[in-house]
Amino acid sequence: MHIDLSGRVAVVSGASSGLGRAIAQGFAEAGADVVVGSRNADAVRRAATEITGATGRRAVGVAADVSRPEGVDALIGAAVQGFGKINILVANAGGPPPGSALTLTDAQWEQAFRQNLMSAVWLIRGAVPSMKAQGGGRIITVITSGVKIPIPNLVLSNVFRSGVVALVKTLSLELAPHKILLNNLAPGRIRTRRTQELDEARARATSRTLEQVERELSAEIPAGRYGDPAEFAGMAVFLASDRASYITGTTISIDGGATRAMQ
Repeated sequence: MHIDLSGRVAVVSGASSGLGRAIAQGFAEAGADVVVGSRNADAVRRAATEITGATGRRAVGVAADVSRPEGVDALIGAAVQGFGKINILVANAGGPPPGSALTLTDAQWEQAFRQNLMSAVWLIRGAVPSMKAQGGGRIITVITSGVKIPIPNLVLSNVFRSGVVALVKTLSLELAPHKILLNNLAPGRIRTRRTQELDEARARATSRTLEQVERELSAEIPAGRYGDPAEFAGMAVFLASDRASYITGTTISIDGGATRAMQ
């Protein structure tokens, strides 16, 4: 199945590395121009240069902290001013720190609220006017498998990304008449820097090696391994395409079968 995103402009936040970077690369490989954002100015501009070099598509890197409204404005503005439109939005943000609900500070709760819930609100609110003007669009959020089965010691991610699920489901009803489709992607254990950091923390806490932790966690996945970012990105490319024109308001797990929930 060939997917062609030629003529479309995609905005991807949290895209200097990891899942966001893989998604932006996938969009460009399918023919889209991309605007990628990250707090790390050097890294995101380097990512944009690499994407253009690999695909021949236009890619613009924007220094943007999406936990702040002005950061979102900079990212959305770069797309509208530079390309005249937004067809695809991926709301992605770094994961909050691990910890217990009983010991995390108020400041940590407030930062996670802004980074992992309000960033999605601000990004969607910024992109929708252009999508309405274009006669439709695609919005994809990157969340966590913890919205289906809470992950121990990741309460901030579990709580605020569950809020994103509620946001997307609600807006999918409101925006479907405008042909704007919204869906969530819930990654399991994908080989990214974030996953490695969590595995390293577990190794330290249990006095084991990183290799031992990875073997144990891989054994819990029916597929028997961690996923690759490109595998995750493939679903985002599909959801952004015309092939997915009847899918909205849903959450799709990409986790090698690790989530045991029926729904």
